[in-house]
Amino acid sequence: MDVQVVSTAQVMCSFGTTPAALTVIPKGPPVIAAGQPMATIQDFAPMANVAMFGMCMTPSNPQVAAATSAALGVLTPQPCIPVIVAPWAPGSATVLVNGSPALTATSTCQCTWGGAITVVSPGQTTIGG
Repeated sequence: MDVQVVSTAQVMCSFGTTPAALTVIPKGPPVIAAGQPMATIQDFAPMANVAMFGMCMTPSNPQVAAATSAALGVLTPQPCIPVIVAPWAPGSATVLVNGSPALTATSTCQCTWGGAITVVSPGQTTIGG
């Protein structure tokens, strides 16, 4: 049984410098847990659901690579703009929210620049399926 993730949960990218709050935009009637809308694996849209993680520190990000090159090879972090193109995985095997698997505290997703995005704090402590 995994802890279900709700809006305002804290998520973090392995190449970011700060965590970000997850914003849930219900796709149907809101399903509420701990006073917040429950997240699903479909809540992965950059900037709409997943905000910036401060500064990006990976040279695979073209902005970081260009700034690092201009600084003669000294790693030069740049503002994080997440590029996420696939849903969170794995999601709940037993809980659906408006037809999509619920997002759980163990779910992850990937940024195109190579960062692993994880749930740092699910926003609640209630256990669900």
